[in-house]
Amino acid sequence: MKLTLENLAQLPDCVRVPSYTRSDLSAGIVHIGLGNFHRAHQAWYLHRLMDQGLAHDWAIVGAGVRAADDAQRTKMLAQDCLTTLIELSPSGQSAEVTGSMIGYVPVEAQNTALIATMGQPEVRIVSLTVTEGGYYRSGTGQFDADHADIQHDAANPQSPKTAFGAMVAALAQRREAGTGPFTCQSCDNLQGNGDILRQTVLGLAQMSDPALAAWIDKHVTFPNSMVDCIVPATGPTELALARDFGIEDDVPVTHESFRQWVTEDKFCAGRPNWDKVGATFTDDVHAFEAMKIRILNGGHQLIADAGDVLSIEYISKCMEHSLVADFFRKVAKTEIALQVSPVPGMTPEAYVDLISYRFSNPKIVDTVRRVAFDGSSRQTGFILPTLRDAVARNTPLEGLVLSQAIWARMCEGSREDGTLIAPNDPFWDQRNAAAVAAKSNPQVWLDQQEIYGDLAQNPTIQKSFNWWLSLIWSEGLETVLRTYING
Repeated sequence: MKLTLENLAQLPDCVRVPSYTRSDLSAGIVHIGLGNFHRAHQAWYLHRLMDQGLAHDWAIVGAGVRAADDAQRTKMLAQDCLTTLIELSPSGQSAEVTGSMIGYVPVEAQNTALIATMGQPEVRIVSLTVTEGGYYRSGTGQFDADHADIQHDAANPQSPKTAFGAMVAALAQRREAGTGPFTCQSCDNLQGNGDILRQTVLGLAQMSDPALAAWIDKHVTFPNSMVDCIVPATGPTELALARDFGIEDDVPVTHESFRQWVTEDKFCAGRPNWDKVGATFTDDVHAFEAMKIRILNGGHQLIADAGDVLSIEYISKCMEHSLVADFFRKVAKTEIALQVSPVPGMTPEAYVDLISYRFSNPKIVDTVRRVAFDGSSRQTGFILPTLRDAVARNTPLEGLVLSQAIWARMCEGSREDGTLIAPNDPFWDQRNAAAVAAKSNPQVWLDQQEIYGDLAQNPTIQKSFNWWLSLIWSEGLETVLRTYING
């Protein structure tokens, strides 16, 4: 059965469908970067709230700023912006259709329609999932005012290229019209994601209109949040799973049975009561963020890079490989956990056990390639902050340094069985050149200043990295993992 509003009543009884009527909904949120994660996470929370008869004036309008987003828009509109969510747990699977999204803004080079939509007074939240590397930050984590896209938007504030330029233009319209601000809400896996979004929006506004920047600084809120749910990419397997439930959905989403959303309650124009369906509002998001980003997202990098070098295709299969799994558990428990504070109801050590269980779920077909993608952003965001803390506190760091040697080995572009690793980073040419040179001179890898900064000159890190990378090339990764685990 083709997934459309008209066909909802004809879907199999085993599929949960919305209890609300789409015509009763009106827009309150624009979401930029409408990928699988948003539809399995934030859109799901809103959908469940709507199922309780609440938040019907908070429906989502999707948006994108890349030409590639237009294909997603076409597919979503063809099925009335409905999504099939398929929950996969070791004990079974279930499906539900969510309807909290009601439209999709045309994708345009100058973002005219997007700016106009965000300028409408009924839009009170603009949220984003634009990836960890999409916030125009320099290697030191500061706003990159010299980036060509930012320079363009600063010079052409009415016809911007970026999501952030469009947000600034919409806020300018609202300021002039007196309709008030909207909340800017990042849902990306970045520690302090609201602060980072604020830095980008304010930095860009300051370049073209300092008075507008001052108004944004005073009136617009940027809540920090922690978002957590493992959501694989959609491919033939996921399309087939939807068909198994009797649904023809061109863009279904699979996800694990675990879901968590912790956010600051800083919404300048109001918000849905997401806490009624399991979200947590708190003044201390940082501890939740740190635990999740450093252990789950950092852990993903530990096992994905090792798995790729060893020709393991899926994350759950990495956890079936005893050396890769034990490598993750040792680094996470003896090095990362030391830099993470407990949160209510969870210690770092217990969280490692939870993540180990979640990574091991064989029903989640999450590829190593997807998880390892864009190490330039993910290593700097998920691993290196922990390594910096370990250096500052003089705590164990051998496994963290080894993870960087494994990343360097992966970026050389070949697996140990001789097969090639396709480019898997926006800066692959730079990473690959450094990795090839590091085979004979490991320091070349550390000397990538945009990645390592002053860590490159730390004698302990230099010695450890040199040792591990040389050993990987001479003895092979499995021997190295065994050496670390038994050391």
